Formats: sequence, C-alpha cells, structure tokens
Amino acid sequence: MHVWGEALILDSFNLQGSYNQPLGMSSAQSDTLFLDCTIRGLQVESSDTCTECLARVLPLFCPRPSGAELAKQPPSASSEPWGLLWKVDLKVEDVNLFTLSALVGALELRLDTLTILGSAESCTVSVQGMVLALVKSITEKMQPCCKAPAIPNPVANLSMLSVTYRSSIRSLEVQCGEGLAVLWSPPDHMHLYHHTLATLQCHEALRSALGHGMPPSLPPESPTSHPATPAETSGAPQPDGTPPKRLLSLSLELSSAKLTAFVSEANYISLAAERTSVSWHGGALHGYCPELAAGFDGHSIFSFKEVEVKLLPELEEVILHRCAFPTLHTLRNRGWAFSFASVTIEFPYQYDFSRTLDAAVGVQKWLKGLHRRGHPASTALPPDLLLKVAHFSWVFLDDVFEVKLRDNYELMKDESKESAKRLQLLDAKVAALRKQHGELLPARKIEELYASLEKKNIEIYIQRSRRLYANTPMRRALLTWTLAHLELVAMADESFHGTERVLEQMRDIDSVSPFPPEGLEMVTQWCRMMKGRVGSFFVRIRDYPRYLFEIRNWQLSGRLIGAEQCGQACSRRRQVLKLGLPWGDATVERNMPPLKFYHDFHSEISQYTIVWGPCWDPAWTLIGQCVDLLTKPSEDPSAPLPWWDKSRLLFHGDWHMDIEQANLHQLATEDPYNTTENMHWEWSHLSFHWKPGQFVFKGNLDINVRTASKYDDCCFLHLPDLCMTLDLQWLCHGNPHDHHGVVLRSPEFLPEVPVGQQYDSYRAFRSENLNLSIRMDLTRPSEEHSQPRILLYSSTLRWMQNFWATWTSVTRPICRGKLFNNMKPSKKKLGQHYKQLSYTALFPRLQVHYWASFAQQRGIQVECCQGHIFTRGTQRLIPQAGTVMRRLISEWSITQMVSDLSQVTVHLMASTCDENADHRLDSLVKKTHLLSLSSLTYQRHSNRTAEEELPLRDGDDGFHTHQLHLVDLRASWTTTNRDIAFGLYDGYKKAAVLKRNLSTEALKGLKIDTQLQAKKLKRGPLSAHSVPARVTAPITSGRPERASSGGAYMLQKLIEETDKFVVFTEEESGASEQLCGIAACQTDDIYNRNCLIELVNCQMVLRGAETEGCVIVSAAKAQLLQCQHHPAWYGDTLKQKTTWTCLLDGMQYFATTESGPTEREHGQLWLEVKNIEEHRQRSLDSVQELMESGQAVGGMVSTTTDWNQPSEAQQTQQVQRIISRCSCRMYYISYSHDIDPELATQIKPPETPANQEKEDLLKKQEGAVDTFTLIHHDLEISTNPAQYAMILDIVNNLLLHVEPKRKEHSEKKQRVRFQLEISSNPEEQRSSILHLQEAVRQHVAQIRQLEKQMYSNVKSLQDDSKNESLLDLNHRLQQQLSQEKADLQLESEELNILIRCFKDFQLQRANKMELRKQPEDVSVARRTEFYFAQARWRLTEEDGQLGIAELELQRFLYSKVNKSDDTAEHLLELGWVTMNNLLPNAVYKVVLRPQSSCQSGRQLALRIFSKVRPPVGGISIKEHFEVNVVPLTIQLTHQFFHRMMGFFFPGRNVEEEEVGDEEDKSKLVTTGIPVVKPRQLIVADDSLGPGKGVTQGLNRTSGVRRSFRKAPEHPVDDIDKMKERAAMNNSFIYIKIPQVPLCVSYKGEKNSVDWGDLNLVLPCLEYHNNTWTWLDFAMAVKRDSRKALVAQVIKEKLRLKPAAGSEARGKLENKSDGTIQQQEEDEKARLLIGLSVGEKNPSKKSIFGRRK
Repeated sequence: MHVWGEALILDSFNLQGSYNQPLGMSSAQSDTLFLDCTIRGLQVESSDTCTECLARVLPLFCPRPSGAELAKQPPSASSEPWGLLWKVDLKVEDVNLFTLSALVGALELRLDTLTILGSAESCTVSVQGMVLALVKSITEKMQPCCKAPAIPNPVANLSMLSVTYRSSIRSLEVQCGEGLAVLWSPPDHMHLYHHTLATLQCHEALRSALGHGMPPSLPPESPTSHPATPAETSGAPQPDGTPPKRLLSLSLELSSAKLTAFVSEANYISLAAERTSVSWHGGALHGYCPELAAGFDGHSIFSFKEVEVKLLPELEEVILHRCAFPTLHTLRNRGWAFSFASVTIEFPYQYDFSRTLDAAVGVQKWLKGLHRRGHPASTALPPDLLLKVAHFSWVFLDDVFEVKLRDNYELMKDESKESAKRLQLLDAKVAALRKQHGELLPARKIEELYASLEKKNIEIYIQRSRRLYANTPMRRALLTWTLAHLELVAMADESFHGTERVLEQMRDIDSVSPFPPEGLEMVTQWCRMMKGRVGSFFVRIRDYPRYLFEIRNWQLSGRLIGAEQCGQACSRRRQVLKLGLPWGDATVERNMPPLKFYHDFHSEISQYTIVWGPCWDPAWTLIGQCVDLLTKPSEDPSAPLPWWDKSRLLFHGDWHMDIEQANLHQLATEDPYNTTENMHWEWSHLSFHWKPGQFVFKGNLDINVRTASKYDDCCFLHLPDLCMTLDLQWLCHGNPHDHHGVVLRSPEFLPEVPVGQQYDSYRAFRSENLNLSIRMDLTRPSEEHSQPRILLYSSTLRWMQNFWATWTSVTRPICRGKLFNNMKPSKKKLGQHYKQLSYTALFPRLQVHYWASFAQQRGIQVECCQGHIFTRGTQRLIPQAGTVMRRLISEWSITQMVSDLSQVTVHLMASTCDENADHRLDSLVKKTHLLSLSSLTYQRHSNRTAEEELPLRDGDDGFHTHQLHLVDLRASWTTTNRDIAFGLYDGYKKAAVLKRNLSTEALKGLKIDTQLQAKKLKRGPLSAHSVPARVTAPITSGRPERASSGGAYMLQKLIEETDKFVVFTEEESGASEQLCGIAACQTDDIYNRNCLIELVNCQMVLRGAETEGCVIVSAAKAQLLQCQHHPAWYGDTLKQKTTWTCLLDGMQYFATTESGPTEREHGQLWLEVKNIEEHRQRSLDSVQELMESGQAVGGMVSTTTDWNQPSEAQQTQQVQRIISRCSCRMYYISYSHDIDPELATQIKPPETPANQEKEDLLKKQEGAVDTFTLIHHDLEISTNPAQYAMILDIVNNLLLHVEPKRKEHSEKKQRVRFQLEISSNPEEQRSSILHLQEAVRQHVAQIRQLEKQMYSNVKSLQDDSKNESLLDLNHRLQQQLSQEKADLQLESEELNILIRCFKDFQLQRANKMELRKQPEDVSVARRTEFYFAQARWRLTEEDGQLGIAELELQRFLYSKVNKSDDTAEHLLELGWVTMNNLLPNAVYKVVLRPQSSCQSGRQLALRIFSKVRPPVGGISIKEHFEVNVVPLTIQLTHQFFHRMMGFFFPGRNVEEEEVGDEEDKSKLVTTGIPVVKPRQLIVADDSLGPGKGVTQGLNRTSGVRRSFRKAPEHPVDDIDKMKERAAMNNSFIYIKIPQVPLCVSYKGEKNSVDWGDLNLVLPCLEYHNNTWTWLDFAMAVKRDSRKALVAQVIKEKLRLKPAAGSEARGKLENKSDGTIQQQEEDEKARLLIGLSVGEKNPSKKSIFGRRK
C-alpha cells in the first residue's frame, strides 16, 4: 500500500561494491569499479509539496556555485582516452512511481522488476511487467500496490522491455516483448500531459535550487537557428579540430503491439502490429512489419502485409524518375519509400465510417493545437514519396440477407431441375412396373412412391441448404476494386515549393477559373510531380461475370496540386471534444472549405474497358449509399451538390489519355449475369483529352452488336479517324468556373433569407441545367482508305428497340424509406439535368447497308459524299398530376435540325443465295438503282411564338418547321425494284404485326358493351342542340350527331336531291373554284407552317414488265407544304385541321419510241438538266439545240447515262416528250382530336345561337371532313401505240401491282370474315386467338433457344473447325431453325387474320346496332376530288409524229364522298369532250363532239352519279346509279375505226371476232372479265354479242347460278361460294340512264354503204333491284339500247327511202327493192350497233326479252 504524501519508501536496500586501483603509475591501466545493488519495495511520489520541500532542503546540503566558478571550470575530462573502468549491476523489484496533483489525481508507473547492467562499453536496462495507470480521483488515503497484470484500467501495459546502449558504436537497441497495449483517449491524454508538465516543472525547480541552470550571461542558443543537416553532423569536422561525432544508431523491435485510441465516447481506432522492427542508422530510417491492421469501432478495415518503410537521404530510383522531367530544378532530395505486399480495405455493410474518421481528424487538430502552439512552420523542402503496392484491394461488403437470398434462389432453381430428373426416373420405373405387373400393381403403392419422392426432395433441399457454405465460402463483396503492381512516385521541387509558387502552378493548370483579386489564403497547399504505373485495375460489382472497369498497363505522369482554402470566420465550424473535469469541453475550429485537386496528367493505357447496364443500377445504388458513409456531410445547411457539380468543385485541370484499345459494353438485358447481349463501342488508338467543360476523343470507332445468335459481332457502325468532341455548358447563376467564390457557412453564421426559401451557399456555382454539344468530325486527313459505313439488319434494328427500351426503363427505388432508415431525398439523374443537346456530324463520304435478313437476300445501299448533319433538342420535365410524389416525365423536342448531303445514291440489292447461307458480302449481290440526287438539304426549326408569327402573316411565309430541299432527284422504278421493295416492306410488316399480335394490347378493347352504347345514344341529342343542322362532325364518343329537327332534315334532303338529273348546271364560277380541298387550304387560321419539301429538276424512270423501253416523268419544281391550323369547334367537338398542299410545276413525260432500245443493261437513261429546267432562251449557235424540237409535245430530246458527263460525249438515244409542260396541284385536309394542351386552353367554347331553327340551311358549313383534291389544269399528250402499251404495262405491273402473297392473304382474310358471318357464336374465336398466341410465343422462344445453341456451337467450331459432330449438330440446328421459322410465319399470319377479322366483325356489329337506332344521323367522313381543266391527247403512228386522232377533254371532275354510315357517293362530271380524226384525206375531221357548241363553265357533257351502301355478305350495294349525257354527234369512218382498234389493241383481228361462235361468246356473260394480257384488258362491247346466255344473265337468280356453273377443280364449300359471289356481283337497287340524242355519220369501205346525219336517240333506261356483275349491267344496257335503236333505224330508213331509190335506180334494175334495202339495213345496223350478220331473220327478235 502506498500512503499519499510519502515521498520515498524503500522496503530493503542491499549494496555491494569494490574499487581497484593499479599499483604502478602507468597510464596504460585504469581504475576499476564494481557495484551490485538490490532494492525491494521502492515507492517514489512526486508532488508540488514534495518539490517545494526539496527545493528548500537541497541547497542546504549542496551549496550553489557562483557564476565565476562555473566559468572557470575546466572542460570535462570525458574526452580522455583512459578513464575509470566500471561495472554496475542494479536490480529493483516492486517499483511504484507516483506523480500526485491536486487537480487531476495521480499517475502511477508500476515496474515489477527493473534490472540495470552497465559497464563502460555497454549498458542494458531490462524491465519486466511495466504498467502505466491513471488515478483520476483520490478518494482514499492509501493506494494499493499490486503486480502489473493486476492493475485495473492501465493506459499502457508492457510485459518486457530491454534497452541496450553500446557506447563504442553509439548504438541503442530497444526490444519489447509480447503484449504491448496502449489504451488512449483525449481525457487520459490531458491527465498524462498535466502530470508530465508537473514532472518537468519539478525537475526545473530542483535544478534551479541546486544551481545547475544556465548562467544568465550566456543565453541558450536557439536550436533552430542553425539546423544541422545529417551530412554536417556526420562528416564535417568540429570547429576546434576534434574528430566528427558519430551519429546515434537506433534499433527497435516489437513482438506485438496494439494501440487503441478513443476519439469519442463511442468511437475508437485500433492499430495492431506483429514483429515490427525499426532501425535508424546514418541518417537512414528503415522499418518492417509483416502484418499491420487498423480497425475502426471493432471492424478490421485496413490490413497491410509485408510493410516496409524507408527514409533515405537519397533515393536512387526517384533520381532516375526525376530525369524524365526536365522542368524540375532539384536534382536530389531525401525521400520516403513505402512498400506493401498487400493492402486490403474492407468496409462493412452500412457502417458509418465518416463519423469515426471525422472525430479522429478533430482529435488530431486538437493535438496539433495543443502541442505545436507557437512553433514556426518549416520551410525545408518536403521529402519525396515512393509507394509500391503489389496487390491492393478495396471492398464494400454486401448485405448478408441479400447474399443468402441470391444463393437460396440459385439453390432452389437447381433443386427444381434435379427434382424433375428424379420424377422422370420414378415415372420410368413406375411404367416398367406397370408393364411387368399390369393391373396387379396397386394404386396405393404408386401414390406412396410419389409421396416418398416428394418427401425425399424436401429432405435433400434442407440438407443442401444447411451445407450450402460448407465447401464454398459465402460471397461477401458488394464492390471489389483491385490494383496489381502499383508504383507511385511523388516528387517535390523548389520550383513549386512555397505558397506563392503553388498558387502560380494553380493559375497555370486552372486558367479558366477567375482568381480572386485579393488573393487566396491557404491552409493546406502542396504540389508534386507525379509518376505512376499500374499493371491491372479492376472494379467488379458483386459476383457479376464482367468487370465494371478493366484497365491494363496504365502509366501516368504529371503535376498534382492539393489546396485547401482558409475559410472566413463564417466558414469555420466548431467541434466539441469532451475532456471531463477539470478541463471541461474543448472546442476545435474546423475549416469547412474542401480540399481541392488541380491536375495536369498524361496517361498511356494498353486496354481500357467499361461495362455498364441498367441491370446493375440496383447494386450501384447500394454502392452509392456505402460511399456516402465514407465522408461526413458538410455542416452547411445547403442542399448537397450532385456528383457532377461536386466534381467541378473539387477537380480542375487537364487529363490526356492515350489508349491502345478502349471498349464500352452497354448491357442490353435485365439480367446482370448476362455476358452475350450487349452493345460494344470499340475504340482503337484512342487519344482522350479532358479539359474543363470538354471531352475530346480521337481514334477509330467501331460499334458492334454482341448477341447470342448468328448476328453476333455485327459491326453496324464503322467510323475511322473520328474526332468526337463533347462540349459541356453548365448553366449557372454565376460563372460556372468560379469555384473560388463558393463560401460555405456554419449554421450559426447563416444570413437571413426570405420566407419560403432555403439558403444555398452554392447558388452561384450550382448548375441549373446542362447543355451538351456532341460533334463528330470524320473529315480529318488519314492514311487509311476505309470510309465510314453503317451495316444494319432488320433483326439488329429490332434488337436496338429492345436495347432502347431496356436503357430507358424507369429504375426502382432501392433500400429507401422508413423500413431501411433512409429518408434522404432521391438523387437527380444526369439524364434529367440536360436542357439542350446538340449533335453535329461531318463526314467526307458515308455508306449505309441495310439487309432484311442474315442471308442478305434483299437490302438497301445508300452512298453519299460530303455531308453535314446538325440537330438540337431540348428537354422539358413535366410534373405528374396527383397528390402522390412521382417522377418527372421527361419530354424531348427537336428545336433545330440542319442536314446537307451531296451526291446521294440509293441502290436496292438482291441476292440469290439461300436464307440459311452464311453471311457474306460478295459479287453475287446484284444492285439496282433506286434514286440518286445531287444535293439534299434539310432544316428544322422550333415553333415560333405568337409574337414572332405576326410579321409572318403580313406576307413573309418563308418560315417552316421542316424544310427539305432536293436537287436533281433521279428515281427509277422497275419490276426488280418493285419486288425488292415489296419484299423489304413485307418483312418489316410481318415483324411489326407479330410484335403487335403478341402484345398484351392485342385483345384489349374487343368487348363492346351494347348497353353502354345505347346509353350514349340516349344522352347524345341532349348535348347536340347547339349544333347547326349541316354540321356533321362526330363528337368525342364517335357517334354521328343528330340534326336539330326532323323538318329541317327533310328540307335539307330535298335541297340536296334537287336538280340531280339535270345535265346543264347554272353555276356562276368554274368547278375548280368550288372544290372543297382548295377552299379548306386557303383559310388564314394557320399557326404553324410545319413542313415544306422542295424538289428542283427531279425525274423518275418507269420500266414495265412486258414492254421494252421506259417512261421518264420530270418536274422542274415541286413543293409539298403542310400547315397546321388553329383548333376550332366543329359542332361540339374541338378539332385541329392539318392541310397538305402539293404543287408540281414544269411537269413533263418522256418515253422511248423504239421497240428495242439500245441502252446497255446497266445503263440508265436520264434527262439532262436543260430539258427539265424552266423555260429558257434557246441558243441558236448550238447544233444540238437546233436538232431538238423545243418544248412542244412530241419533240425529241437527248438523254445521258452518266450524269457527270454531257450528252455530246456519249452514245445515247433520244426520247420523245409525250406530255408537255404542265402543272399539278394536290390538296389533302385532315382533322384530328389530338390537340396541343397549350393551344386547347386558348380556345373559347362554341357560342349557342339565339334562334337556331331559323338559320338558313344553305349557308351552313358541312363541318370537319377529311378531303383529298387533285387538279391538273392543261395536259398536252401525245403517244404512239408502243408508248400506250408501255404506259398500260407500267400502270398494271408497277403502279397497280399486287403481290401474289398479298392476294392470297386477302383471300384468307375474306374467308375468315365469311366464317364469322355464318358463325353462330363469334365470341368463341377469342379462345382460339389466345391459344394461337401462345403457340406463336412458343415458336419465338424456340427460335431464340436454337439461335443460342447455334451461337455456342459456332464458338466451339472456332476452336475445333474439323469436328464432325459439331458440324452435324450445326446442320441439324439449321434445319430445325428453318422449320421453326416457316411454322412461325404461317401461324403468325393466321393469328393476324383472325385478330383483324374479329375486331372488324365486332366493330361492324356495333355500328349496325348504332345505325339501327338512329339512321338519320349521318355525316360526311371523307371526300376525294379529281379535276382536270383541259386535256388534249394526240394519238400517233409508230414513228410518234404522224397523228391518228386527237381527244380533248375539258372540266373533268370526279368526287367521292364517304359517309359515317359506311355509305359512299361517287360523282363524275365532264364539261366538254371532242375527238378529231387526224388521218390524211379523212371525210370527217370531228369524230365525236356534243351537239351544242357552247363550252361555257355551266355546261356538262357527261355526269355519272352513284351512291354505294356498305357491303352485305361481301356483296357491294349500289343504292343509286345514274348516267347523264348531252346530245352527241358521232362521225366515224371505217379506216379510223380500224386504226383506233390497232392503236389500242395491236394484233387483234376485228373482223374474225365479229363472226365468232355465238355460243362461246355467251359463256362470257356472267363469268366476269376473263384473264388476258394487260394490253387486252379493255374488251369491246361488240365482242360480247347477244345470245341465249344474255337473257339468262339478265335474270336476277339465273345470273347468279350461271356465275358458278363451271365445274370446280376442287371441292367447293359454302364459304368459297360466298367469296366467289361477293367478288363478282353487285346489288343494284336503282339505275337510271336518261335518253341521249345522237347524230351519227359513218363512212365505210369502198363497197359499203355510208350513213350521213342519222338521228338516233338512246332510250331512257331504268332498272330496279338487280344482282349483276358489271358485265351483266353492260349487256343489259346494250340489249335495251339495241332494241330501241333498231326501231329508229327502220324509221330513218323509211324516211330516207325516196332519196335512196332515185340514186340507185340505174344500178338495181334487176333486183327487187326489198332485197337491196334489207342488205343496206343489215350493213348499217352491223356497223352502228354491232348486230350480228347471222341475225338476218326477224324472228330472232325474241332474244331481246322483256326486262324483269
């Protein structure tokens, strides 16, 4: 026990010694002294009272010497070579040393055993059981003294300590045994610090009392005034000539040590080391520790293996690195060298590392302020740093629950497969038992077997789950970052040492940031020249098979600056440190401005790979939460900066990277373990430069699609010598580069802010949005000859659609909410931060290939020369409505786009190789020209505001949202192009249909609630009272509106039917001025001129299938304009009108004249620009100009096959102008319910008229009707027979061609529709649709599985190409894949037909129910109009010059009106028609003309009106059909007739057909139009003469039966009969043809009889309720007309008898008058109305049976 206040206690003291002196006086021997002392129970106490007593007592025993005596003292004799030889052996046991303080208690140092063995050569001090403890409060008078291990709560504990000093070599060796433990905390530190100060004060007081202090006349020399370098102390001689003093060598060895430091009450840091050795010799420090670990709060986070530390005056390796930087001034410098075999950092899941780290930094700041107060900063050059790490690992540990969940899922998935195998084995055994025992096998036994199997499966699963981690350890890592062979050198230099020089380097690196004029005050600033190398750099997420980052052979060099700005008073936060009594709480001021880095690096990398996909986003979210726990959030109350602004605040400077191979893999699936589906960006020889606000990429870029199919490794984009620049414009309130102006504030220094606003220290620096500009320049000069190219497949495009859908999917919140104790606001995505994005592409040439399939059977090739593309888009974030917090909706809109392309050529490509052939681009591919043009210019601008639109309405209409300008467009359309284009479209359509039919939306909306429709119909008229009577726009429910009253509707119908049968109309203006399309397009309510397409000098070549030669259509100027009009009310429905206007000027048609053109097989005929351009002045000096025939129709012009060469340099043929210059106008008006919400809010609701029923019905508008109008003003046409046949061939085989597959598809669709018609319950088809959908999905899945198997097989064949088994397997897989594709196509087509027909059937049934309830509510749905002002057609001979006939048509109008009840009205009007005979010596010059010579706009020569109802049972219903013709004059000659027949039907013998078999002709009555060649599609009426079949065909029932009288080749069911009947017949309800007066003249052959001005009248014909084909109708008109005309001919004959008799009296004397007259009558009848010559017997008149 120790009693406080006892200064010295000694239990026992034993001292033995001897002193020996040599006998002689020789100086060769020295005196010897031996001492042996043993002390037990030593207790020493030091206190203020003790010090004061000793200071008073000691001077009495030891008188104090004066200053003069001190000055006269001789120098010490220690330098004598021979002195006293001594040896001391001291052993002290149970030593207790106490330091007592009145304020802070006592300090106890316990030494169990202290042994000192010393001699003149060496001295060794050994301690056993040393403990340092604190007695913070003294409550008892005595303190127990016990052994070291028994002392509670020691601060330091050491089992053994040995210190040896050898004076001969000046070496100090320290060895610590096992169990060095230090427990430190700030309060303990203050106790130790206080006791240490008290001990030092006691020592100074005793020295002063004994007089050993320095004399006042000799002040002590400052130790820092002349610092001695190691070289000076070791090698420089002393001033007095004595030899230099050797440096002290220090050696320290620690067996094991553990330091635990409590940085706060709850947080502590521990450091553990094993077998540590430290040596200091000759100014060099060397340390080694095989294992070093640092823990935070009990978690082992840092682990170091094979740690080696060196401090050398010079590092040879660093000196070699300095030679690589000639700008360095310092050649040599001392340096630290750190070497680690392994560095491992592991952060536990959700461990708050920042709290402990921040507390540790606060304690370090407090210690620094406590011990270094008043010490000046060192100005010496800091040492260099050399760091070597063989293996570095940084790991974020994952959630154990997540890991076990994933492992259990994999176990369950594998166990399900294994259990299925066991079940199959049991099924096989049971089947074998049943086969063996038959019915004797009991069922109970089988049930027991299956029950035991299920129980066994459960037991096996439980066993496997328990042994899950027995063999393989559990995955622990969430993120693993590993480095291999890391070497890093940081070199200091005088050129950038010091505050001013560091600031100069900062200005040099960060030149874009404004520097404060008052300068910067730094707390921390350093600058180093860096050089490093990394062998491999890997970052992996969880156990995903792909690395997030993979970098190999990374070398880095450059400058690095670290600077921390000294904060103002408001930018200092206070951290409280609890020290306890008597000190209370200590406050540490912490600087709030962050540490910023300034860099200027250059890197060289051999391989750089990044892999990322949305499927990794959940794991990346967890990683972000772990990273947030590493750094403490700022005390500033401002919202934290996003990562992009934080990087702008902390990192500044440039970074150059030269990468040999760079890769970016964008994962394309939602499976994070997928390795085959990705988009691969591959850069070779990449030069990357990162500047402030800019990224520059230079190199060769290939973008590949990686997929587990035969499309794998498809390089769809190849861009050689690409320079891609990304400019980032940060939109901030202030300067985006002024990071020095950011002033953080402590919460107690916040300024006042307005109510409702939050203070933001980053307000001027924080970016509101980002404008990104991407520029891709391919115009750099390069040595390679490769050109940019794009290769696309249809499967690749579909893959990209899925890829885009995956990358644009909305991410789910991960570990957020109260359950996860994470209520932080969600972080904003960078994709939502963009405000504007612009893209610019420059390329010298470009080639694009598109193939429909892997076999490359059909494709498109696009080639162009110099090109420039620019586009700019803006993003708008729209908040979602409702009270629930939802993500903002991102909406991108293109505001500007400019494209310039030159020399564009498009080819269609076809190959004859098999679909299953290997992929190749070879000479088997045949290219055909589709179109080419000299230049293409496209511009798109954003919509202008209302203020900007006002000046446009004053006449400046040049602004359009879309502008496309094409120059010298040359297009060709042939049968080859047609087949390829149809094939491409068919493949695209099938894929789109398959995707649509397999979607979940395919069967939605098919159920139609009839009760709901009835309710809508009942409510409809209540809201329609404000609708004018003629406004027939449908309301939002899709139901036609009801008129205001029944009387008004009847009156309106009466007005509409007035004058329908009058031929001559009393219209004041021309028909073209009253066309609805023109009137609708000329309104002034345009708010957006959306689209303008301009074509200059365009031409198109058309080639038929059955004729030689071609037709060239050209136009000097073409414009297509689309306008969007302001929304308006049509009835009670708000609609928006869109108009299209097409203007074609300078149109010309050219055709070849020769039957066999001489152009080459691949040579294409083109017109020269001079023949397409607008009218120009002809140069009479040119021979070529004089030989051509100008601009007239029928003229010949030259062509060229090479566009780049003039026609004079080529052997080309001429083409004839068949249609001279003309113009064409087309108008299309559509109405839509899709209205911009911003525009809809500005529209006022419709006004209700005061007295609606009194409105004039004639002035009311018809409402919103979709209208198409086509107008041709003047047409001058000239064709020869070959050209006419060519035009027919082109029309039939190119323009009106229908693919046979499409015909077959239509027939199948029609068959399904008839099946639904005759089906008793059509709803049963829904289940069949669902089953068929499932079957198609199985086919698709099977195809994908086969493609993956083929992919893996092909990969295996790459390693072993001669493996027969693999080749056979590949062949079988290919055959199976082909069969699956064929089955998929058939079932997909069947599914599409079934869904389409089912939807149509239900909609038709709903419409019938609706129309049945309100038949009077009908509106116009669509209108089509065609108008020709004047057309003149000249028919010529084969040479194209000599004329045959000329046909002139004026004011031709055709209109079709579709009603909302599926009815349609057709109207055809012709104002004037004439036909002239151009044959030489023609008797009649005018062949056909109206009898009235008036050609005013009020006259119509022909009017045809037809009203069609919806089909019933597939049969078209003609409700009303009427034909009105003006009186005509016909003057015909036999020669003209034969020439015309030869023109239209070349090679046809008219005479032979007239005398053909009547019975054969009768067979053609009701069997439809026979299939003939395209030239013979037009069949003359006289070729279908009357016969017995005519009368039967006119009968309603017998005509239908005769349509199917031909025996079918295969069995015909009811559906086939319905299809055939519907395809061939029409139901005519009412037909009316008023009478037509005719004046006929005919000039026959030489021996024939002529007619002159024979007046005939075609009778008025009316038919009711007949089901006919069109041929039946024609036969009926022919029959009834012939019957009436025969009587008129006989009448005319009787009237002309005297004249005829007087003229023929001399010639016909020997013949009876009746016979001659009968012959003449027969001849005239035959010529006029096609009466058969064999019908001379009047008794056959019965064939003109009475019409039923």
